[in-house]
Amino acid sequence: MDEQAAGQDSAFEEGMQWYVLKVQSNREKSIRESLLKRIKREGLEQHFGEIVIPTEKVVETKGGKKRVREQKLFPGYMMIQMELTDESWYLVRDTSGVGDFTGAAGKPSPMEESEVNRMLGRAEEGEEEKPAQPVVKFTVEVGDTVKVKEGAFESFEGSVDSLDETSGKVKVMIEIFGRSTEVELEHWQVEKL
Repeated sequence: MDEQAAGQDSAFEEGMQWYVLKVQSNREKSIRESLLKRIKREGLEQHFGEIVIPTEKVVETKGGKKRVREQKLFPGYMMIQMELTDESWYLVRDTSGVGDFTGAAGKPSPMEESEVNRMLGRAEEGEEEKPAQPVVKFTVEVGDTVKVKEGAFESFEGSVDSLDETSGKVKVMIEIFGRSTEVELEHWQVEKL
Protein backbone atom coordinates (compact mmCIF):
# COMPACT_ATOMS: atom_id res chain seq x y z
CA MET A 1 0.00 0.00 0.00
CA ASP A 2 2.92 2.35 0.69
CA GLU A 3 4.17 1.98 -2.91
CA GLN A 4 0.72 2.77 -4.26
CA ALA A 5 0.40 5.80 -1.98
CA ALA A 6 3.87 7.01 -2.99
CA GLY A 7 3.06 6.58 -6.70
CA GLN A 8 -0.24 8.35 -6.23
CA ASP A 9 1.46 11.17 -4.34
CA SER A 10 3.87 12.03 -7.18
CA ALA A 11 1.01 12.05 -9.72
CA PHE A 12 -0.94 14.11 -7.19
CA GLU A 13 1.74 16.83 -7.23
CA GLU A 14 2.32 16.84 -11.02
CA GLY A 15 -1.24 17.65 -12.12
CA MET A 16 -1.93 20.11 -9.30
CA GLN A 17 -1.95 23.81 -10.01
CA TRP A 18 -3.13 26.87 -8.11
CA TYR A 19 -6.14 28.85 -9.33
CA VAL A 20 -7.91 31.96 -8.04
CA LEU A 21 -11.67 31.75 -7.41
CA LYS A 22 -14.06 34.70 -7.30
CA VAL A 23 -16.47 34.10 -4.43
CA GLN A 24 -19.12 36.03 -2.53
CA SER A 25 -17.45 38.55 -0.26
CA ASN A 26 -17.74 37.92 3.51
CA ARG A 27 -18.64 34.27 2.86
CA GLU A 28 -15.12 33.02 2.10
CA LYS A 29 -14.89 30.75 5.17
CA SER A 30 -18.31 29.11 4.68
CA ILE A 31 -17.64 28.62 0.96
CA ARG A 32 -14.27 27.01 1.78
CA GLU A 33 -15.99 24.64 4.25
CA SER A 34 -18.68 23.84 1.69
CA LEU A 35 -16.05 23.04 -0.95
CA LEU A 36 -14.16 20.75 1.46
CA LYS A 37 -17.38 18.87 2.36
CA ARG A 38 -18.39 18.44 -1.30
CA ILE A 39 -14.90 17.19 -2.28
CA LYS A 40 -15.07 14.58 0.48
CA ARG A 41 -18.67 13.60 -0.33
CA GLU A 42 -17.90 13.18 -4.05
CA GLY A 43 -14.68 11.24 -3.28
CA LEU A 44 -12.52 13.61 -5.36
CA GLU A 45 -9.81 14.25 -2.75
CA GLN A 46 -7.10 13.07 -5.17
CA HIS A 47 -7.90 16.02 -7.47
CA PHE A 48 -7.63 18.69 -4.77
CA GLY A 49 -4.86 20.12 -2.57
CA GLU A 50 -5.14 23.16 -0.33
CA ILE A 51 -7.90 25.77 -0.34
CA VAL A 52 -6.58 29.04 1.07
CA ILE A 53 -8.09 32.41 1.98
CA PRO A 54 -5.06 34.77 1.88
CA THR A 55 -4.91 36.83 5.10
CA GLU A 56 -2.49 39.01 7.03
CA LYS A 57 -2.25 39.73 10.74
CA VAL A 58 -3.16 43.32 11.65
CA VAL A 59 -2.52 44.99 15.01
CA GLU A 60 -5.27 47.35 16.13
CA THR A 61 -5.32 49.48 19.24
CA LYS A 62 -8.69 50.39 20.72
CA GLY A 63 -9.00 52.04 24.10
CA GLY A 64 -5.28 51.53 24.75
CA LYS A 65 -5.55 47.74 24.27
CA LYS A 66 -3.62 46.04 21.48
CA ARG A 67 -5.23 43.18 19.64
CA VAL A 68 -4.12 41.17 16.64
CA ARG A 69 -6.72 40.09 14.12
CA GLU A 70 -6.61 38.43 10.74
CA GLN A 71 -7.68 40.51 7.79
CA LYS A 72 -8.41 39.18 4.31
CA LEU A 73 -5.88 40.38 1.75
CA PHE A 74 -8.29 39.96 -1.17
CA PRO A 75 -11.94 40.00 -0.03
CA GLY A 76 -14.08 38.01 -2.45
CA TYR A 77 -11.22 35.76 -3.62
CA MET A 78 -9.65 32.50 -2.51
CA MET A 79 -6.89 30.26 -3.84
CA ILE A 80 -7.48 26.61 -4.65
CA GLN A 81 -4.90 23.96 -5.51
CA MET A 82 -6.41 21.38 -7.83
CA GLU A 83 -6.06 19.18 -10.86
CA LEU A 84 -8.40 20.60 -13.48
CA THR A 85 -10.71 17.84 -14.74
CA ASP A 86 -14.34 18.05 -15.87
CA GLU A 87 -15.50 16.66 -12.50
CA SER A 88 -13.31 18.89 -10.33
CA TRP A 89 -14.16 21.97 -12.41
CA TYR A 90 -17.89 21.23 -12.20
CA LEU A 91 -17.74 20.55 -8.44
CA VAL A 92 -16.09 23.93 -7.78
CA ARG A 93 -18.30 25.92 -10.18
CA ASP A 94 -21.47 24.25 -8.83
CA THR A 95 -20.69 25.17 -5.20
CA SER A 96 -22.99 27.86 -3.79
CA GLY A 97 -21.20 31.21 -3.47
CA VAL A 98 -18.49 30.47 -6.05
CA GLY A 99 -18.60 32.92 -8.94
CA ASP A 100 -15.94 31.73 -11.35
CA PHE A 101 -12.27 31.01 -11.80
CA THR A 102 -10.18 34.01 -12.77
CA GLY A 103 -8.80 33.65 -16.28
CA ALA A 104 -9.27 34.61 -19.87
CA ALA A 105 -12.53 33.86 -21.71
CA GLY A 106 -13.93 31.54 -19.03
CA LYS A 107 -10.90 29.22 -19.18
CA PRO A 108 -9.25 29.01 -15.76
CA SER A 109 -5.62 30.11 -15.88
CA PRO A 110 -3.23 28.71 -13.29
CA MET A 111 -1.16 31.06 -11.14
CA GLU A 112 2.61 31.45 -11.57
CA GLU A 113 4.67 29.70 -8.88
CA SER A 114 6.21 33.04 -7.77
CA GLU A 115 2.69 34.52 -7.31
CA VAL A 116 1.60 31.52 -5.26
CA ASN A 117 4.68 31.77 -3.03
CA ARG A 118 4.23 35.50 -2.53
CA MET A 119 0.52 35.23 -1.71
CA LEU A 120 1.04 32.35 0.69
CA GLY A 121 3.99 34.12 2.33
CA ARG A 122 6.41 31.36 1.35
CA ALA A 123 10.06 32.27 0.85
CA GLU A 124 11.60 32.16 -2.62
CA GLU A 125 14.57 29.83 -3.07
CA GLY A 126 17.64 31.27 -1.37
CA GLU A 127 15.57 33.44 0.97
CA GLU A 128 15.01 32.56 4.59
CA GLU A 129 11.43 31.98 5.56
CA LYS A 130 10.37 34.48 8.19
CA PRO A 131 7.35 34.01 10.40
CA ALA A 132 4.55 36.37 9.40
CA GLN A 133 4.74 39.50 11.52
CA PRO A 134 1.48 41.26 12.34
CA VAL A 135 1.09 44.53 10.45
CA VAL A 136 -0.09 47.59 12.37
CA LYS A 137 -3.22 49.28 11.07
CA PHE A 138 -2.61 53.03 11.12
CA THR A 139 -5.31 55.68 11.38
CA VAL A 140 -2.93 58.32 9.95
CA GLU A 141 -0.85 58.61 6.77
CA VAL A 142 2.47 60.27 5.89
CA GLY A 143 1.88 64.02 5.52
CA ASP A 144 -1.15 64.13 7.85
CA THR A 145 -1.29 66.83 10.50
CA VAL A 146 -1.67 65.15 13.88
CA LYS A 147 -2.04 65.99 17.54
CA VAL A 148 -0.23 63.99 20.22
CA LYS A 149 -2.84 62.53 22.61
CA GLU A 150 -0.52 61.06 25.24
CA GLY A 151 3.03 61.09 26.56
CA ALA A 152 5.75 63.74 26.99
CA PHE A 153 4.63 65.65 23.88
CA GLU A 154 0.90 65.64 24.72
CA SER A 155 -1.12 68.35 22.88
CA PHE A 156 1.78 69.14 20.51
CA GLU A 157 0.87 69.22 16.82
CA GLY A 158 3.03 68.14 13.89
CA SER A 159 3.07 66.32 10.59
CA VAL A 160 3.61 62.58 10.09
CA ASP A 161 7.05 61.97 8.54
CA SER A 162 7.06 58.14 8.39
CA LEU A 163 5.25 55.00 9.56
CA ASP A 164 6.77 51.66 10.57
CA GLU A 165 4.19 48.88 10.08
CA THR A 166 6.15 46.25 11.99
CA SER A 167 6.88 48.19 15.16
CA GLY A 168 3.80 50.45 15.05
CA LYS A 169 5.96 53.57 15.47
CA VAL A 170 5.06 56.91 13.91
CA LYS A 171 7.71 59.58 13.30
CA VAL A 172 6.23 63.06 13.66
CA MET A 173 7.90 66.41 12.93
CA ILE A 174 7.05 68.68 15.88
CA GLU A 175 8.14 72.27 16.32
CA ILE A 176 9.94 72.63 19.66
CA PHE A 177 11.52 75.98 20.62
CA GLY A 178 11.18 77.21 17.04
CA ARG A 179 12.98 74.20 15.55
CA SER A 180 11.44 71.26 13.70
CA THR A 181 12.28 68.07 15.59
CA GLU A 182 11.56 64.45 14.69
CA VAL A 183 9.82 62.54 17.47
CA GLU A 184 9.10 58.79 17.45
CA LEU A 185 5.75 57.85 19.00
CA GLU A 186 3.48 54.81 19.26
CA HIS A 187 0.73 54.83 16.63
CA TRP A 188 -1.99 55.10 19.29
CA GLN A 189 -0.42 58.25 20.78
CA VAL A 190 -1.42 60.42 17.80
CA GLU A 191 -4.72 61.42 16.24
CA LYS A 192 -5.43 63.05 12.91
CA LEU A 193 -6.60 66.67 12.98
